[in-house]
Amino acid sequence: MLELAILGFLYDAPLHGYELRKRITALTGHVKPVAESTLYPAIKRMEKAGLLARATEPGAVAAPRHVLTLTEDGRGELRRRLAEPDRRDITDENRWFTMLAFLRHLDDPAAQAAVLRRRLAFLEEPASFFYEGDRPLRAEELDDPFRRGLLTIARATSRAELTWLRETIGSLDG
Repeated sequence: MLELAILGFLYDAPLHGYELRKRITALTGHVKPVAESTLYPAIKRMEKAGLLARATEPGAVAAPRHVLTLTEDGRGELRRRLAEPDRRDITDENRWFTMLAFLRHLDDPAAQAAVLRRRLAFLEEPASFFYEGDRPLRAEELDDPFRRGLLTIARATSRAELTWLRETIGSLDG
């Protein structure tokens, strides 16, 4: 998820590490804040792999800044990851939101629709946070108001996403 966010934000524009960290934190920070000890090693790995390039520019006040840009290999890697997401990128909500934030960089509407169809299929599978044996429980079947609330909120969110997915797939296909 971190590497996808790095690729996605740098696809938009060159950034220095601090600005990149702020943007990633704004996207995912409420769930998992991005520490410097995580971000900078990832940047170095990606730079070593030829996905990113670093240039030094004079700082506005004092120290020079390192500005990161995406290489052509990095652009290709982003498009590959968007076109071929692994199952967790589709099923994990936080990873899905990161995918969704950059799916516009996948230029082919048919490829975009294919990714959205995978998410749609996942959401249409019967599921719950709570089960009786193998049967998923619905909110109305629970006495616990907190668990009932969790399922009620999740159902409303899923319905909204299903509606959006169907509409967007229709517009991409049309």
